[in-house]
This record gives sequence, C-alpha cells and structure tokens, in this order.
Amino acid sequence: MRKLIPSLRGFVLLVLAVLAGSPLLAQTSTDPWWKHAVIYEAYPRSFQDSNGDGVGDLKGITERIDYLQSLGINAIWLSPIYPSPQVDFGYDISDYENVDPQYGNLADFDQLVAEAKKRNIRIIMDMVMNHTSDKHPWFIESKSSRNNPKRDWYIWRDGKGPGIPPNNWQSAFGHSAWKFDPTTKQWYYHKFYAEQPDLNWRNPKVEKAMFDSVRFWLDRGVAGFRLDAIPTLFEDPELRDEKEAGGVNAFGDPNIDGSYTENLPEVHDVMRSLRKLVASYPGDRVLIGETYLPNIQELDKWYGGASRNELNLPMDMQIGFINKLDASLFRQRIEDVETRIHGNQPLIVFDNHDNPRSWDRYGDGVHDAAIASVIATMLFTTRATAMMYYGQEIGMVTTPPKRKEDVKDPVGLVGWPKEKGRDGERTPMQWDTSKNAGFSTADETWLPVAPNYKTVNVQVEDAASDSLLNWYKELIQMRATNPALREGPLTMLDRTNANVLSYVRKGSAGSPSVVVALNFTAQPQTISLNLAGTGVTGNNVKTLLTDDASLRSTTSLTGITLPPFASWIASVQ
Repeated sequence: MRKLIPSLRGFVLLVLAVLAGSPLLAQTSTDPWWKHAVIYEAYPRSFQDSNGDGVGDLKGITERIDYLQSLGINAIWLSPIYPSPQVDFGYDISDYENVDPQYGNLADFDQLVAEAKKRNIRIIMDMVMNHTSDKHPWFIESKSSRNNPKRDWYIWRDGKGPGIPPNNWQSAFGHSAWKFDPTTKQWYYHKFYAEQPDLNWRNPKVEKAMFDSVRFWLDRGVAGFRLDAIPTLFEDPELRDEKEAGGVNAFGDPNIDGSYTENLPEVHDVMRSLRKLVASYPGDRVLIGETYLPNIQELDKWYGGASRNELNLPMDMQIGFINKLDASLFRQRIEDVETRIHGNQPLIVFDNHDNPRSWDRYGDGVHDAAIASVIATMLFTTRATAMMYYGQEIGMVTTPPKRKEDVKDPVGLVGWPKEKGRDGERTPMQWDTSKNAGFSTADETWLPVAPNYKTVNVQVEDAASDSLLNWYKELIQMRATNPALREGPLTMLDRTNANVLSYVRKGSAGSPSVVVALNFTAQPQTISLNLAGTGVTGNNVKTLLTDDASLRSTTSLTGITLPPFASWIASVQ
C-alpha cells in the first residue's frame, strides 16, 4: 500500500472514536438503517475460537466485537449456526430453532446479540429455505414411507426405469440431482448435496413451518436474514429435462441451462409473503438474497420492481464478480444498478464464503495491494449498501489445499483436481503473529491457517498507517460521515475511458460533492474530468483520500495523472 494522507487520517480516526457505533447519524435520517450499512460476513467456524477446539464459535465472535466496532461495520451476517451434521458446514440444517453445540448455545447467541446492540451493531441470520439436512426430523419422517404425512414436504418421484432418475437435472455440486431411496423405491431431489434434500414449496405446510422458524429468530432480536440459494426454491412441476448448453462443467457433467430449476416465477409469491411477515416487526428488519442472476432485469424483479414488496437487498453479483478490472464493464454494471432497479437500494459484494477471494480474482501478482484498495474504494463510494467478508479488510488470500486428502469441502472431494472446493476462502481469520494467527490455541485448527499470517494480520496492519486495514477504516468512516457519499446520486464521468473509472456523488444544495477516480491499469493514466451536465458546480477541488502521495496536493479536475492502480477521492464545491 502507498501512504495515506496523515492529517486526514488523524481526523478521520477522531471521528471514528466519536461516532463508531453511535446512532447519531441514523437519528438524522428517515432511511432504514440498512440503506447505509456496511454488512460484515463472519464465517463462524473461522472467525475466532474461544474454547481451544480448533473451530470458531459464537463466544469468539463476541470476544472480537470491539474490533468490528472499530472497523465501522453496522451488521454481522452469520453463516449458519444451526444444529447440523456439517456436511456442507451448516447449510445442511437439522434444527432451525437452535444452535449447533460446536458454536455454543442459545444463551451464547443472546449474549452476542446483546453485546452487538450495545455497539449499535445488528445480527443477521442465514436462513436456508431451499433444503434441509437429510437428518432433519421432517425428512426422516418423509422417507419412512410413501404414505407418511410429511412425504409431500419433499420432492419424491419414480424414475424413468430401473436405476434411471426422473430426469437430467444436476446437483450444483456435481452429478445427478436425484438419489434413490431403496426403502420406498423412489428418488428424491437435491439441488445441492444428496444430504440436502429439497423442500417442496408447493406444499403450504412447508411455508408455514419455515415462516414459524423465521418468527422464532425475529422474536429473539435478529435484524433480518440472508436467504441462501433462494432462486432455487421451486422446480418445474412437470420435471421436464433441462436443455443442454454445450460442453461440460468442472465435475465432468454436461452443462445445462437451469431454466426448470432456478428462478421460477412462483418464488416471488413466497418473497412477498415473507416480506410482509418481516415488515410486521419493528426496527426495519431486512431481507437479503443470495441472488446470482443473469441480468439487471431479473435483479429488479427480486425487489418487487417499483412495488418494493419483495427483498430489500438482493445481492448484485454482476458487479463484484466480473473478475477482471474492466473499466467499461464496471461503468455499465454500476450505471445499470443506478438507473434500472426503480430507485431501490443496490447491494454490492465482492467476497463471500463460496468464491475465491477478490485479492486473487482481481490481483495481477505485482500490484495486488493497490488493486485491493481499488476494490474497496468501489465498494464504499458507490451508491450501495456494502457487504464484505471477514479478512477482506486485511488482504487475506485464497489458500486451497494442496492434496485431496486435506480437502474438507465435499465440492473439492467430488471435483478434485479441477475443482478444489471452497476451503481456500474459509481459512481462519488472521489476528496476530502468535500461534494459529491468534485464532485458536488448539494444536490443529479445522482448516490450516494461511502461511502468510505473520505479515498479513490485524495486529501488524493496525499499526501501519499505509495498510489495507487502515484504508478500509478510512473509507468506511468517510462513507458514514460524508453527506454526498451517504445520500448523493451517482453520475459517471469520462464515459469513454477504457482505463479509468470515474464518477461523482452529488452533494445537496450548498454542500460539497465527491469525485472518485480509479486507475484500472498498471500504467499511469492522465485524465481530465468534466462535470458539465451532472448538476455539480464549483471549482474548489480538495483531495480527501488517496493511496498515492503524488495525488495529495491535487486541486484541479484537469490533467490529473493517476499512478498505476491508484485511488483518488476529492471534494468539489
């Protein structure tokens, strides 16, 4: 990282000390809290181990809550903490209304909620509505006989013939999406692992049972839910074969188009009902969707379009997962979400527990730290709710296993060696230079700590003014306290530039606007920015934040030379 502006850094950290965790700003706005939030995904297994068993837990997250407050986050999204056989590390749920003993108990959960609340941090649960564990009592009953009352809670069908599944549908984790049950002589459908049978959402009893579990956690004080794999809730009732799309995937299966198992229109009826339920609770509870969608039109539908009666924040995966620094494509995608979702609130995310870290997807091996700062600048200066993943703020890298025998994720076990699974992005949080990076006192952690932990950790980076961690802190606090970055509309600048992404966030009448310029290349780029037509007037330009010393004294929008992968943020008044 290059040097920040020391004087501004001191001021911003003073603001941080006064305002972090304070409801002061929220009290001045009628906006729901989540509109301006920074949401932090804490993967519980990997965040902090409090009892020395090598696995992270709820008490560990509570122990680190002051760190999260100092970072400036507003909500913690917990990936699943429910009782589970852990085939998919919690996404195979056997009880929706309890806590897995590995992570603690309900009292530990209540303590986390209480301690977070003291710091004005909310807790968001992960809710898995598409499927249960095959060890869930519902499925155990369902598979016991063809005439069991819960048989129709799941999707059971006869095959096409002996040993032949009902159709060509595939599991997202490899091979057929059907498993034969020798007891009842039928096949059940599983969009994911065989140990994760899909619920039948055409049965109203399923909706009632799942909504009852949602109420359980809302009554316990959660701020909302991130809905896992939600576009896969319904399947074609006629079980028609999917169309083949050509080629094969990482598991060696033919590619199919997913038109009969993903994003069916019936799911929107469920979302409207769920939104109505959640909205009946006070406190602006939020619904966030894991929505990998093909285009902006489909994303708009998940908000309920202009009606705004479905998800509050479907994840916009089309921006953060472009996976190459293409200024023209980022410009187009950001403009799309600015102008084509009926004024709803965007949610941008670059990192999560299912994908290699953005450091590796966007880095070039030479300028990785500077590229990470570019990613962070986009995340926190566009007009969007921001979602980040633990360790993103310190530059944790993807560390996949080197041998199949070390793989924990079944995706890697099925797809090895072409598909190594998701262990690499789930390694333990790197806190300091001590044993296991301060994550655990155990002799062996559930996944190995990444070997770079001696230099990439919170302790080292917190003490270095030019670190990625301090860049994140400054961006987050600027976003929280600068009116233009909180509220201002976004307009793209220099629209034909293929190398530099530039935009302005317009301030309200009489207040400064903010200009952002990001060099997406390894070569210096000289730009001149014209604000005509944006509604922004004034020629008083002052650098607010940059990661390159050569830009600190910039006071004009003309003839700016951006060093390789530089970020520059300035006020204009």
